[in-house]
Amino acid sequence: MSFGRVLILAGSFFLFSSFDFNPESAAFEYISAYKELAIVEMYRTGIPASITLAQGLHESNYGTSVLATEANNHFGIKCKSYWTGKTYYHKDDDYNKKGELLESCFRAYDTDIDSYIDRSNFLMQTDRYAPLFTYSQTDYTGWAYGLKYCGYATDENYSQKLINKIEKYGLSMYDTAEDPFRMLISKRK
Repeated sequence: MSFGRVLILAGSFFLFSSFDFNPESAAFEYISAYKELAIVEMYRTGIPASITLAQGLHESNYGTSVLATEANNHFGIKCKSYWTGKTYYHKDDDYNKKGELLESCFRAYDTDIDSYIDRSNFLMQTDRYAPLFTYSQTDYTGWAYGLKYCGYATDENYSQKLINKIEKYGLSMYDTAEDPFRMLISKRK
């Protein structure tokens, strides 16, 4: 083996061994960064903050996915034919007739806030998700199973994965949190 090849292998080992992804700390950092936004969106739309956070954690791999870091897309929302905003192409689960994996068109956003707002609007404005809005904002189980039933994800275990994250990280406490805007206004008085 050449000296150059040894250096490349050693550098690769150092790079991968020094990057120690810890999902627990990443989860708590993600929750801390986005909990108020999830609560604001809950008061604006009725979508439980726990569901929003669990989906964000899951779909963005704790904020570390390529979609989240390069396109600010925390929820894996694809373009759809009517999307006129920015786009980002990434291989996901779309195949051509030959069975070859194709790059899928995903929505891209200027900011994380735009991603959260668009995801809420997407759910509110898409007819197939209308049944979700019959559930209470504290019924995260109904919302989790409803999202799967309405076709949000193809993963058969999607609902349970969301519920597990909600219960593991105590996300349901945000479903009864005070509206941060209301608290801000009351502090100014």
